[in-house]
Amino acid sequence: MNALPDRRLNAYRPDLAEATLEGAVTAERYVTGTPARVAAPVAALRPRPDEAAGIDTQVLFGERVRVLDRADGWAWVKSDFDSYVGYLPGTALDMAVTPATHVVAVPRTFAYCGADLRTPAAFALSIGSRLTVVGESETRGTRYFTLEGGQSVVAGHCLPAGETAGDDYVAIAGRFLETPYLWGGRSGFGLDCSALVQLSMMMAGRSVPRDSDMQAAGLGTPIEHGALRRGDLVFWKGHVAIMEDEATIIHANGHTMSVAREPLAAAIERTGYLYQQPTGYRRPV
Repeated sequence: MNALPDRRLNAYRPDLAEATLEGAVTAERYVTGTPARVAAPVAALRPRPDEAAGIDTQVLFGERVRVLDRADGWAWVKSDFDSYVGYLPGTALDMAVTPATHVVAVPRTFAYCGADLRTPAAFALSIGSRLTVVGESETRGTRYFTLEGGQSVVAGHCLPAGETAGDDYVAIAGRFLETPYLWGGRSGFGLDCSALVQLSMMMAGRSVPRDSDMQAAGLGTPIEHGALRRGDLVFWKGHVAIMEDEATIIHANGHTMSVAREPLAAAIERTGYLYQQPTGYRRPV
């Protein structure tokens, strides 16, 4: 019997499945989905429509999804960015999909009620949030972008859509140091180990899988421990870390409950009882 497709990346239930799975899974009907974008600063994707369900991952303000179903206040969606499937509150979506013009390029920033840092903050935004800018102004020497919703963001905290924050994703990862660890988190407010890799590489212009097992299975090429250098990845069962240099890693971890820096040898010794030895090493290329 053939294994069923990975439910994290393929949307199917007995009553409904995405159209691309017709012939691969059995469902009562198949749909292509309706385009939408995330209207909440950060929205959790859950494996079932239940606030008590654990978080699988998160989608960010302005990111696009396809809505496959709506029921009881929930939307079943698939991310256009990394194909992750899950449920989020329907109120977190905006069906008016306009092109993003800019992306937030700092770990965290605010959308203000007006083009002035002294005005109240309407909400906070994470790195990677997609923005549609409709105007620009300057107040006391600071440039602001006006969003289509009327809020303003500091222009210097944004990059034009399509531009990157540089090609050194390790340096980008270092900007998250001391960010809280959050299981399933994928934002500048809290993230897990594989999200640190994904977000950092995303801001460097690369699209990579969401979870550590997906990254370990096909991101880059395998290498030996003795060949490790800056930018390589170290995998344990259920964990991934980024090499900052030949001996030091940066990783979001449950030991410090934050993004932290530590010697690789110390991490291997410390985590041995829980994760055993590293399962592999890979070089993103």
